Amino acid sequence: MNATPEDIARAAALLRAGELVALPTETVYGLGADASNAQAVAKIFAAKGRPADHPLIVHLADADGIVEWAREIPKEAIALARAFWPGPLTMILKKEADVSDLLTGGQDTVGLRVPDHPVALALLRAFNGGIAAPSANRFGRISPTTAAHVAEELGESVALILDGGACQVGIESTILDLSRGEPVILRPGMIGADAIAAVIGRRPRLPQHAENAPRVSGALAAHYAPRTAMRMASRAELLDPIDPTGEHAVLSHSVESPGDQPGPWIVSGPDVAHFAHDLYANLRALDASGAQLILVEELPPDAAWDAVRDRLGRAVVGSGGE
Repeated sequence: MNATPEDIARAAALLRAGELVALPTETVYGLGADASNAQAVAKIFAAKGRPADHPLIVHLADADGIVEWAREIPKEAIALARAFWPGPLTMILKKEADVSDLLTGGQDTVGLRVPDHPVALALLRAFNGGIAAPSANRFGRISPTTAAHVAEELGESVALILDGGACQVGIESTILDLSRGEPVILRPGMIGADAIAAVIGRRPRLPQHAENAPRVSGALAAHYAPRTAMRMASRAELLDPIDPTGEHAVLSHSVESPGDQPGPWIVSGPDVAHFAHDLYANLRALDASGAQLILVEELPPDAAWDAVRDRLGRAVVGSGGE
């Protein structure tokens, strides 16, 4: 059930009091705190078990809030905000002097975005300030895309969980660095390089080609991971009797179960938006199935799948898979 106006008002009051509130966005559920309150921000790190040098993203009610958090704002940032906010794009900009080092992981940059979810926007307007909100889960584990996922992960660590239904996008925002002159995508998302280039007239680089890039959320080699070991598998591998005991589970985009597979087998379909929308919920279901191994079908090679490929690659490493 979606959060009521009374829930929004209570959540805003809790944030002002320095408490943690989980909120829905179009990407994943966030673990929110008053971004201007260092003690409240510290609670995020404690609840998640998050390393202190791992920066947080500040969520704003609208693009006008950029000037309160960032300086030396390039014209490209304004153009991208007009094109994609509210939406799943985070921009890395030079931070204002009074922005807490705890929030930025000790760096001179800050990540900003305006989420595209009515509950999140209502809360941001009621709170009338920036909300720091990484994904509302234990650090490195599968991101939550429903209120129930947050409750399972964090329970009483959160003062209030605002229910906004299942997240529409389902994977985290694109992170674009605009702090060092040349635009660089530090984390791929559903807003890709082509869409960004169409707005600013030049194609952003990828992080392996960028020197001294800022640290950002979700960019560690191991992240988004189930507790069950996981690895990618070819179509042929999925159709072979890999484990006749049924102790493996399968997530596929194109391969139906051959019928003699006793373990759980999810076919999410060939549409990348649908696959991304259901990705974390599907991984959670397979993680809870009792399987000893999760096999995920290798993805199509085209760029539309880059963000999903990024999340699955990090999940494999985080799970201890191959």
